[in-house]
Amino acid sequence: MRENTEYSEGFAENNGVKIFYRDYGPAEGDPVLMVHGLGAQLVHWPPHLIQFLQDHNFRPITYDNRDVGLSSRFSGTPSFILDYIKYFLRLPINSEYTIDDMAEDGIKLLEKLSINQAHVIGTSMGGMIAQIISAQYPNKVKSFTLIASTASTPSPMNAPTKSVRDLMLERSKNPNASVEEVIKREIKIVTLIGMEGRVVDTPEFRKETIQNLKRAQDGSGYARQLLSILASKDRLKKIQKIKAPTLIIHGKNDPMIRPKNAYKMHKLIPHSKLKIIENMRHLIEPEILLQFEKDLLDHLHLASPPH
Repeated sequence: MRENTEYSEGFAENNGVKIFYRDYGPAEGDPVLMVHGLGAQLVHWPPHLIQFLQDHNFRPITYDNRDVGLSSRFSGTPSFILDYIKYFLRLPINSEYTIDDMAEDGIKLLEKLSINQAHVIGTSMGGMIAQIISAQYPNKVKSFTLIASTASTPSPMNAPTKSVRDLMLERSKNPNASVEEVIKREIKIVTLIGMEGRVVDTPEFRKETIQNLKRAQDGSGYARQLLSILASKDRLKKIQKIKAPTLIIHGKNDPMIRPKNAYKMHKLIPHSKLKIIENMRHLIEPEILLQFEKDLLDHLHLASPPH
């Protein structure tokens, strides 16, 4: 595998909201817009996935969703007790921006880079955003890959496991945690949502967590992004309009988004394919990518046959 450390970076803009992106190239590669999940920065995309795409003549384009990383921050402070009560009573929740706004951010990025059509890969919350991109902007999407995601709005009946939910709530309520607290929290969450048996607490993991924390500067966007998910309407009707070839990948033991969500989306998205991975939880470790890289490559080539 060749190592490509060259990339270009910059900002796209959507109604005054600045979206920081990284375009890995090569310029002549087939573009792949990569939309990440709740609280994740563009640097959280697995390097092995970026490399895999580049090795097969694709052009990965990653970005920080609004409110994380180097993209524009918002200022609202969610009322956790009130919003939690509303969540359990299934009452309407208000948020500063919507998942639809975040989908528009991705479209503005494609426009900024003068890309008429791209493959779209979305994971977790990024999959929710990418569903809207694929449904509302069909002419922009060559193929759609949906990883560890859902078209349903999370509810008490369809929530993460209690241990995952507790950690999410803790992160939402404590955006200014100390470095050591953040490291401990990251070790806990990755242990829960990553592959079973993975050793997480390593010097490399700690170093990376500190680097990512320094890059982000501020963790307050996590709570606001979470609120935007809870405030969004489900996309069960919307995804039926998706025209692009769609590959759905989901872990059999995902504690964040249960696999029943993948089966439901597979039924609703026309001509979609579903791959359930036995030992996958919520993350894309190298061992997990190995199990779906052929499916992904076939899927991408079907939409854009190699020259």
